[in-house]
Parts: sequence; C-alpha cells; structure tokens
Amino acid sequence: MKRKRRRRGCIHTIIVLVCVICIGMSALVLLHTTGLGSGMVRGIEDELKKPQEIPYQKTVIAEEAFAGKYYYQKLGEEDRQAYQEILQGVQEYVSEIYIHASDADRANGLLQYVLKDFPEVFWCDGTATATSYEGDEPYTVLKPVYAYDEVARAAMQDEIEVSVSECLAGISAEDTEYQKILYVYEYIVNTVDYDLDASDNQNIYSVFGNHRSVCAGYSKATQYLLERLGIFCTYVTGTTSGGQNHAWNLVMCDGDYYYVDTTWGDPVFQAAEGEEVNRLQNISYDYMCCNDAELLKNHTPDADVELPACTKSDRNYYVMNGMYYDTYDSYTVLKRMNEVIAAKGNPVVLKFSDGGVYGQAHDDVFQNVVKSAAQNLAEWYGLTEVKYQYMDEPELNKITIYWQYE
Repeated sequence: MKRKRRRRGCIHTIIVLVCVICIGMSALVLLHTTGLGSGMVRGIEDELKKPQEIPYQKTVIAEEAFAGKYYYQKLGEEDRQAYQEILQGVQEYVSEIYIHASDADRANGLLQYVLKDFPEVFWCDGTATATSYEGDEPYTVLKPVYAYDEVARAAMQDEIEVSVSECLAGISAEDTEYQKILYVYEYIVNTVDYDLDASDNQNIYSVFGNHRSVCAGYSKATQYLLERLGIFCTYVTGTTSGGQNHAWNLVMCDGDYYYVDTTWGDPVFQAAEGEEVNRLQNISYDYMCCNDAELLKNHTPDADVELPACTKSDRNYYVMNGMYYDTYDSYTVLKRMNEVIAAKGNPVVLKFSDGGVYGQAHDDVFQNVVKSAAQNLAEWYGLTEVKYQYMDEPELNKITIYWQYE
C-alpha cells in the first residue's frame, strides 16, 4: 500500500544533535570541576557525538531459501538486502522493521515481492505503512499489519499441513512434471469453490482450511503445492479483459515456461462471472499450461517485473490429450468423435490453433461431422433419438460437444 513519504530524518538528526550538545556541555562542566584532564574530556566528548546506530533487522535466512524465487532473483544487491530484512521481520512478527531502503514506496513494493515469492506467509496480507528517513544513512521503517497472532497462526498452519499432506499423498514420485502440474490444477478445482465472500480469501488458508476462495487464494495455493513438489511456480498479478484485478501462475514444465490459471479452470468461477456453464462440464483446461498467445487474449500482467516469453505449446493440456488441431481435416475430427463415442466418453473437445483454422472448421463440424458422428452413436447404442449439447467458443477457437448415451 502506498504511503506518503515522510521526511523526518533531518528534523530527527537536529534534535539528537541538540541533545548531544547539551549533554556534552554538562559533562564538560562536571569533568572540569572534578579536575579530569583535557584528553579524557575530548574522548568522552567524541563518544557523545557519535551518530545513533540504526537497528536494522538482522537476517539469518540462508541464501538457498531464495533459489527459484522469481521476484527476488530480479532484484539488485541493495534491494535484495532490504527484501531479506522484510522477510525475516515478517516471519518474526516484528512490528517495526528497519531496512536498508531510502524510499518508502520501494519498501512497500519489496514487501509485495516477498509475499509473491512466499505464499506460506499467510498471516500478512501486504497491508503496511512505510516511513523513510534521510540523513547520512537513509533508511526506512516498515510497519506490517499482521492478520493473526502467533497462536492463531500456529493452529492455522497445522490445518494447512493436514490438507497439503492429503493432497500430496495422491502424487507418485514417478509422475512427470506435467502430471504433477495437472494433478494440482485438478485438485484445487475439485476441492475449492470460488466465493467472493470467502474469509481469508487472499491467502492459502482459504484454500486449505476453508476450501472457498478467490483468484489470490487459488494461485497462491497452486504455487505452494508446486513448490513443495520441486516445480518452479510463481505468482503473477494483473487484470482481465474486463478490467478486473486478477492473479494466476507462471510455471516451468520440462524446461519451458507456461501459464496456469487455476481459477479460470473452475466452473464455479465461470458461473459466478455470469458465463454459461454446461451442466456436464467439470473443469476447463484452457489455462492449463498455455502460452502467451492464449493468455494475453484476456489477461494483462502487471508491469512491475519483466516476465519471460511463453512461446511453447508442447505441454498444453489439449496438445497432450490429442485435442489440438493446427490444420483442419474433417476425417481426422470425425475419427476423434467416433473414438470418444465408442468409449462412451465425454466430451469431445476441438481446440484449434488460431482463428483461421477455427473458421475453416466451424461450419463443416456443425453441418456435417457432428451429424455423421450422431448417426454412428444411434447405430452403436440402438438409439432412436440422439441428443447432444455443445459449447461454441470462438474467442478460444474451441468447440466442445457432450453426447448423451440414453
């Protein structure tokens, strides 16, 4: 939170200086009356004139703790020192954290970076005041607001760990990075409901303790779980095409960067946003390892730090599951529909690489291919009438079809 910079350092220095002079004069009078030598007088006088030591936050966090912390790695050496002081202070519930920073706005910004890098710091929501002081050695005093005391924090942490342990028990050591990311994505969507009125919805406790949250909770929980699994994941903030504040994640899978938006995978979120949600739909995978081309259609990241280019589609959910088409061929699409129908499955998803391929496919899919697939469904299952539902999403270059088998 931005606070006005208060230039109190010079005034503070003058007051201290006046006090030193007054104390020095008294000491000199006392020393002369007791007959002490001039050399001792000068030594005590020099001692009295020494500047007041600034009680900077002491740090004991090992450098390894910052490996893979995206925002920390983007900082220069001076900012890293202040960042570490803030993290140490917040972990210890320090009410006034003295840091090596000359600008109050920058101090507040570094606090936000700490919280983006460390989702486990759920007891601090980023609300704080910062006052900078000028002088021979500029510094800032940061006063964070702690949402819970240490007793409440410990109890909440226990709840979080129980839920996290249950989640991670479902993952095998042999699972690939993609499988782990997909597991976390589906786990959060299936166990958490999107709720604007959820308590603690800006932190991970809302997900692991209350199982109701908003985008901040979804994204921080995703980050927390993937980091526990040894997968790079960071927290990204920005806005949606509608201008709403939003949060999602940047991950690395098999050496390449992708975006993951767990919130937008939840049909409860889509319904809350007023979108039409098919009653058979459980999870949307449009933002499960997507690239810039997909994400930037409706997400705009904040410009507070440079983000890497996400150009690959190799680990995109639809690519990994044979649902992605960079060219259109009616035979290939019909074959896919028949495979799903033969397995009595749902849904058939046709994700096209761009608007051109989607436009080429659209009319033929609905006028010809779906009819052929429906005839096959009727013959194979002895139906006199075939029913199906579909979702046509041109903004996502996607067609989804749900078959009914009775």
